[in-house]
Formats: sequence, structure tokens, C-alpha cells
Amino acid sequence: MNPDTCPVPSTVAPPAPRATVWRRLAVPAGLLAAVAGAFAYVGAVDPGQPGHYPVCPLYRLTGLYCPGCGGLRSAHAFVHGDLLAALRDNALGVAAYLGFAVLWTVWVVRAVRGRPFRLELRPAPMRAIGVLLLVFTLVRNLPSGGWLHP
Repeated sequence: MNPDTCPVPSTVAPPAPRATVWRRLAVPAGLLAAVAGAFAYVGAVDPGQPGHYPVCPLYRLTGLYCPGCGGLRSAHAFVHGDLLAALRDNALGVAAYLGFAVLWTVWVVRAVRGRPFRLELRPAPMRAIGVLLLVFTLVRNLPSGGWLHP
């Protein structure tokens, strides 16, 4: 037998079948269901009533507001459509809710189109987020930052 005419087994694997749209949307849909469930719970169980949620440990120990203080009350007001109260309780939390909505929407659009979604934060944006949290925390704990108190 001539080696030039013998069929050579292919070493290249056939292309993997593309995942269906529904399969690509499973994880974003699961995350949305979890977030919606958490918001539904906070919307139903008022954080303003004592005994339902633990007190912030930083506030309990030091009397200082952390960046998350007022976040549950903010989420409760947001669920009930009171945007001004949500901003008053935790303005940074409202910005985070909206940021999540934008990122989730981009994720879903990319999943439908069959493109991967990767959120890679480089050191500079990470530092900027850290500085934002630090400044927010400092300002809301100053006497002049009373408008940021939850």
C-alpha cells in the first residue's frame, strides 16, 4: 500500500456545537432570579422594623456608617418605587443597582449573540472604586455629610 494514498486519520477535532440561546441565557437568568428574590424579600420585610435584619457591625462597634449602611432600607424604598428615599438611605447603593442592571443587560445581549461576556477590571478602575467607597464613607461620617446618613 502506498503511504501517499492511505487515508490519514484527522487530528483536528470537529467544531463543537454552538450552545443554544436558552443554554447561554441560563446563568444570567439564574442570577436575575436570585437578585429578584432578594429584592422581593427586602421589599416584603421592612428593614426599618427592628428584629428582621442584623445591625451593621461597624456601626454597632464604632457608630460610623460603612458604605453599605442603609443599603437594605434603600433597596426596600427602591422596590416600592420611592427613588428619593432610596437615594437618601444609600445613594451609592442606588448607583450599584443601576450599574448591575446595565451590566446584566450587556451580558444578556452578548449571550444572545453568542459572544462571551468577561468583566475584567484592571488595577486603575479597581483603585477608583476603592477611592470612591473611601470618600463616600468619609463624607457620610463628617458633620457636613449628614445628607448622606442613612
